Amino acid sequence: MKALNSFGFPVLRFNFRGTGLSEGEHDHGHGEVDDVRAAIDWLDNEFHLPLIFAGFSFGAAVGLQPACIDERVDGLVGLGLPVAAIDDRTYDFSFLQTCSKPKLFVSGSRDQFGPRQQLQRVVDSAADPKQLVIIEAADHFFEGRLREMREAIEAWIRETYTNIS
Repeated sequence: MKALNSFGFPVLRFNFRGTGLSEGEHDHGHGEVDDVRAAIDWLDNEFHLPLIFAGFSFGAAVGLQPACIDERVDGLVGLGLPVAAIDDRTYDFSFLQTCSKPKLFVSGSRDQFGPRQQLQRVVDSAADPKQLVIIEAADHFFEGRLREMREAIEAWIRETYTNIS
């Protein structure tokens, strides 16, 4: 959030249905896709600016696909992408094979839900352009490594969107 905002991107940070104080019930990733679409619609209507989707863990797993096919979204950031099963939940990332938008994946070397080999296979299968950054000694929540995560996002923005300083 802070990395994108530091470049002047408006940021919308929200809880999915049934999380925190949000209304509704968790829908196991189905209705949450609608939440992502609603967030993209709101940002577009409110700001009329290019959009970069960034999601963490479940938010990345659920949000990357609708963001990938939405022409208003220019780039994608997946943080702590859960490529290993979590509580019998698995995610299908095959849509990334045809997603030609710039993509950044950031994960910790100790991410229990993103083992490096499995994550590398997902990233390797994704269409270009793409970049994978592994933060050494970081766990799934980037505990004690948020600065490195932010720096990775900032470097990717500078490299990918050269007209941004």
